[in-house]
Amino acid sequence: MSEPPSGSEPKRSLLERLSALLLRAPEDREQLLSLLRAAHDRDLLDADALSMIEGVFQVSELAARDIMVPRAQMDVIDVVQSPAEFLPRVIATAHSRFPVVEGERDNVIGILHAKDLLRIFADDPPELRDLLRPAVFIPESKRLNVLLRDFRANHNHVAIVVDEYGGVAGLITIEDVLEQIVGDIEDEFDFDEESDHVLPVEPGATGPRYRIRGIAEIEQVNRVMGSQLPDQDFDTIGGLVTEHFGRVPRRGDHVVLEGFRFEVLRADARQVLLLMAERAPDSVRQDDAQAPAH
Repeated sequence: MSEPPSGSEPKRSLLERLSALLLRAPEDREQLLSLLRAAHDRDLLDADALSMIEGVFQVSELAARDIMVPRAQMDVIDVVQSPAEFLPRVIATAHSRFPVVEGERDNVIGILHAKDLLRIFADDPPELRDLLRPAVFIPESKRLNVLLRDFRANHNHVAIVVDEYGGVAGLITIEDVLEQIVGDIEDEFDFDEESDHVLPVEPGATGPRYRIRGIAEIEQVNRVMGSQLPDQDFDTIGGLVTEHFGRVPRRGDHVVLEGFRFEVLRADARQVLLLMAERAPDSVRQDDAQAPAH
């Protein structure tokens, strides 16, 4: 067997180089992520692979309340409505599944699959109530990794999130969970509506809170939140936040800008994806920026 030339090192495979990097035996999750980010910096992992690995870790840390569609934004159908009343909304939203309520939003009695609506055009159409499938209810605190396992095991695609008092807090789908790992999943029915970029959520200790997509234009953020963020150098809120860190921030990083605290909820190796914003306490300086220790 021929030996490699003196003074040269045999070319190692990607797996061998990554394995060698991990031989330092990280002591905790954050050290492991730091090693993987170092592997990305050394071109052992591409940005997409690193983003998905970070997403897997995030899924184990997030709960249903962190990514659910809030109760106020849920598209629901009332069981007493006629097809003529709810079909236009079904067509306009293009969802595949709808919670069906009876009387009020807290009284979800089942899930309607859009494809089952074809049966109402049969010669002997069934009642809407007869088309419903059982709704799955989960607590706000349910971890996303556990929820994803349940979705797969039970072949469910949507769950109703309830608060500690049993009231409906929101809705979450398997697509919402998977997007934490692979990024936004868009299909031919997804619309990039500007109104979806800045959404109010339950108020916090300092007042209204907003869930903001990284691609939201600063002008829109200022209009909705009543803030005065500068938009001379950047068009998007993600770009502005990234500039203040001098790097792509990670989940949990936060910065205070013009009296508002922005916390990163989701980010990949390239950009900020989702932020939570609320007015900062008066004791926090306007230009303060803080990130968790890594």
